[in-house]
Amino acid sequence: MPGPPAATAAVRVAVRRSLAGVGGPVGVAVSGGADSLALAAALAFERPGSVALVVDHGLQDGSAAVAARAAQQCAGLGLTARVLTGAVAVGGGPEAAARELRYRLLAAAAQELGLAAILLGHTADDQAETVLLGLARGSGARALAGMASTRGVLRRPLLGLERAVVRQACAQAGLEPWEDPHNSDPAYARVRVRRAVLPVLEAELGPGVAAALARSARLLREDADALDALTSDLPDEPSCAELALLTGALRGRSLKRWAERICGRAVTATQVEALRALVEQWSGQGPVALPGGVEVRRVDGRLVAVPPGS
Repeated sequence: MPGPPAATAAVRVAVRRSLAGVGGPVGVAVSGGADSLALAAALAFERPGSVALVVDHGLQDGSAAVAARAAQQCAGLGLTARVLTGAVAVGGGPEAAARELRYRLLAAAAQELGLAAILLGHTADDQAETVLLGLARGSGARALAGMASTRGVLRRPLLGLERAVVRQACAQAGLEPWEDPHNSDPAYARVRVRRAVLPVLEAELGPGVAAALARSARLLREDADALDALTSDLPDEPSCAELALLTGALRGRSLKRWAERICGRAVTATQVEALRALVEQWSGQGPVALPGGVEVRRVDGRLVAVPPGS
């Protein structure tokens, strides 16, 4: 008896490997696009009766109908389909706001349903785009490491598969994906990377660039994890002399962790570089501004965080 087509088999194997050792109920995040539908089909085969979590961001006209159609297709696969809705936060970019809402809704669903894992449909191409965007921003190894294959209950089984393969699996399952118009809007940097930058790299450097970038991200993540494990928490007012004894990699990580603790928000690579300059290139320069209005000054050989309004 012949087996499934190659693309379908590849997605199923990826899901099987990702869920090895996971004994509890499992969900899959579904947008209605080809990648998430192919993932849903594979999960339905590997773990019948799992849950499809269809996220409706409400950012576009007709989004409710798109979500309903995706839920209907997932139900046809034998999955229990639930549509998750919420309000996108005002302020910031729409991509970041939608991502924040999506992960918040998925986390709430995982807790409510007792899910041991939620699968996300990011592919090797998505990983390559993330790496290139990180390079363009001048980010460090952690950002260049891209998306983690596993983070808490979230799992990304398809990071080792090219988008073209996953889309073949979607077609082989007889599913009808929705094409998000944002995915072809050049106003978004990720779309420009996808439609202009990566094709040029493939043309000039040869095929396999996306897969190579995804592989580099995996290797960088292993290195970043190892360095993070060696990074110690700094006291509230760390000594610049003691910081100077650390290697550059550990000094930068220590300062980033310390800065994010004192201001309660993520800090950028540029802000970490400014903090390093207070330690490594002290010449009486002024304070470093962090998110939330916190300022960091060098006082008597120590870094001192000054809260807003002080």
